[in-house]
Amino acid sequence: MFSDKVAVAEETVRLRSHFDQLKKILELGEPVGRKIDFIIQEMNREANTIGSKVQDSTLAHMVVEIKGEIEKIREQVQNIE
Repeated sequence: MFSDKVAVAEETVRLRSHFDQLKKILELGEPVGRKIDFIIQEMNREANTIGSKVQDSTLAHMVVEIKGEIEKIREQVQNIE
């Protein structure tokens, strides 16, 4: 039961999927601000879930870095809307 609560494989797969989806959206060549904003919200949600599950301090620091990068993306999206 404990291992299920701390497993982050599902969230990691979804986060990677969101990054792939973001890349495809950026290649559309059309107004995509709202789509990107939604994807970023989902990325942040997955990162938060991973952060709440990890028990290792190294992984926790990596999650903070990921969240920082997601926030940078969000700032850039606000510039293109």
